[in-house]
Amino acid sequence: MGLLSLAIWIPILFGVVLLAAGRDEHAGVVRWIALVGAVLSFAITLPLVTGFDTATAAMQFSENLAWIDRFNVRYHLGVDGISVWFVLLTAFITIIVVIAAWEVITERVNQYMGAFLILSGLMVGVFSALDGLLFYVFFEATLIPMYIIIGVWGGPRRVYAAFKFFLYTLLGSLLMLIALIYLYYKSGGSFEILEWHKLPLSLSAQTLLFFAFFAAFAVKVPMWPVHTWLPDAHVEAPTGGSVVLAAIMLKLGAYGFLRFSMPIAPDAAREYAWLIIALSLVAVLYIGLVALVQQDMKKLVAYSSVAHMGFVTLGFFIFNDLGVTGGLVQMIGHGFVSGAMFLCIGVLYDRVHSREIAAYGGVANTMPRFAAFALLFAMANSGLPGTAGFVGEWMVILGAVKFNFWIAAAAATTLVFGAAYTLWMVKRVYFGEVANEQVKALADINGREFLMLGLLAAAVLWMGVYPKPLTDAMNVSVAGLLKHVATAKLN
Repeated sequence: MGLLSLAIWIPILFGVVLLAAGRDEHAGVVRWIALVGAVLSFAITLPLVTGFDTATAAMQFSENLAWIDRFNVRYHLGVDGISVWFVLLTAFITIIVVIAAWEVITERVNQYMGAFLILSGLMVGVFSALDGLLFYVFFEATLIPMYIIIGVWGGPRRVYAAFKFFLYTLLGSLLMLIALIYLYYKSGGSFEILEWHKLPLSLSAQTLLFFAFFAAFAVKVPMWPVHTWLPDAHVEAPTGGSVVLAAIMLKLGAYGFLRFSMPIAPDAAREYAWLIIALSLVAVLYIGLVALVQQDMKKLVAYSSVAHMGFVTLGFFIFNDLGVTGGLVQMIGHGFVSGAMFLCIGVLYDRVHSREIAAYGGVANTMPRFAAFALLFAMANSGLPGTAGFVGEWMVILGAVKFNFWIAAAAATTLVFGAAYTLWMVKRVYFGEVANEQVKALADINGREFLMLGLLAAAVLWMGVYPKPLTDAMNVSVAGLLKHVATAKLN
């Protein structure tokens, strides 16, 4: 069993153990088991980065074993520069989520922690799978823990939000399954994703495949206009659910574009790039305006995520190295920043039990340490240079300028809108006079909250100041993908 298998199955094993760990009287032990499982999983992923060879585009840390012989399905894992950092991000965010729930979740603690650890392993499986059916199994299986997390520990409308999340993402994935089956027969009975990249396909076949994959991945990103499940899911989900949803699960769809849509249907990807670019710009412009009028902090950050992910898909489909690498960097940076934003909202909600912006005011007067963290993450969400929120957006804008100046100019408005809605929220929530007795009675963050916010603050600043390790790992793989897309010939 290699590192990738350990990174997948260790958290799943710990999650299963937690599910069997008993009732809430053992909650203290359950929390420590969950933390040990999360930290161990993260430790396993570190050698993937430290031992990664940045000079090759080939898959590394590969494992290739027979799984279902009758249909030639393989248990095939591997990572390249496009996927390796997402494995690390998944394991890191899982630690944060466990710490965040330490004192907040008091009922069904074992089930809550177990669901997140199982979800962590499944998401690592998505980023590692090199067999089409294995990818599909992991991709669909991630829905189950998140559906349960929203439906059991969510807010008043949790059942509605959970069903909407599940149905939107499941229906899109059914078309992807049809595409996978077609590719299996077209390739002579193989589910190997890397073999599918070499298939000679007509433009009509590529077009059908492209839109089948688009149905699955666009919902997951989510792109406009199939984004409406996301604000509902975020608002009703518990804090940990919102963090994982924004930081990692949205990235599964964007990752799918790079692993399936572009390399398997390269001519169709070039043919319909205008559509993806147009939808991405709508997300950047229109959703940015929608975020400006939100009164609920969670909804504001949820719409912010749609706008930022629009930047990612824009970067991918302008087909140059700055754009694609910038999109990948933006995905990692958004994982840190959006996760931190939702944690900050969770800290306030735990104390005041309201997400309404109007319920706050002058929080910095009573929670100065917390306000310092919140301001840092808000600046990162606005794209402040020196933070994780800036690097990817700047690279995508530079790449878009090379592609088309006016598209770049339209995309750059996200920096204006992002600053507007984020700073508007910060001003009303954190600054000014203390608004009411509830805010006056607030206690500053404790050691546990300081630890989880401090870890994310360190990640946000490190990535903003020194993104070179990320881009070094990505460059060769991105160059190989773009060369494949550019040189593909119609058959």
